[in-house]
Amino acid sequence: MTAMTKITHHLTDALLMGYAAGALPEAFNLVIAAHVSLCDECRARLGSFEALGGAVLEDADAEAALADDSFAATLARIAARPAEAPGPAPKPGLFPTPLQDYVGGDLAAVKWRGFGTGVRQAILPTSSAATVRLLCIPGGVAVPDHGHRGLELTLVLQGAFRDEDGRFGPGDVEVAGEEMEHTPVAEAGEDCICLAATDAPLRFKSLLPRLAQPFLRI
Repeated sequence: MTAMTKITHHLTDALLMGYAAGALPEAFNLVIAAHVSLCDECRARLGSFEALGGAVLEDADAEAALADDSFAATLARIAARPAEAPGPAPKPGLFPTPLQDYVGGDLAAVKWRGFGTGVRQAILPTSSAATVRLLCIPGGVAVPDHGHRGLELTLVLQGAFRDEDGRFGPGDVEVAGEEMEHTPVAEAGEDCICLAATDAPLRFKSLLPRLAQPFLRI
């Protein structure tokens, strides 16, 4: 992926810990892996959680309670770890490496399907626990107003959109729960391309999107 603007919207600690523990659906894992590959801050936080989990497992004893200073000692071990060697260089293209590996290429490899109002999507094959799709939203176009019956993670890969939570540009990730209702609108200019994962159908207010839901799997 080419040079990016500053990332201002990050993953929560709960999501990073769930990813580190292998407790999340495949669809969410893909979005998180793609964001972490772009975001130094979230990659560092994920490394800390992975190190913490490994240290706790290493010190675990099923027959004895943990000592009072176990947590402090674990944190000290994390701080003393040597810096990790840099990972492999990212592959050139729009998509981050985890997504390229999953799609089998970059943007040209995506098989888009019309969504209405010029919006296109491509659903990626994952386990049935959640769904992940690529979205291409023309500049200036709005996604229908909707709420959520579960969790939605949206990672911006190109362009930007705005909604009730602010502006989301390349590398930013929006975490939307059941309490959130929003109307994302792509900024004028280039198409906004996003990677979005959901673990439950969206709640649309308008009739047409509701009728199309079973066919579009949203």
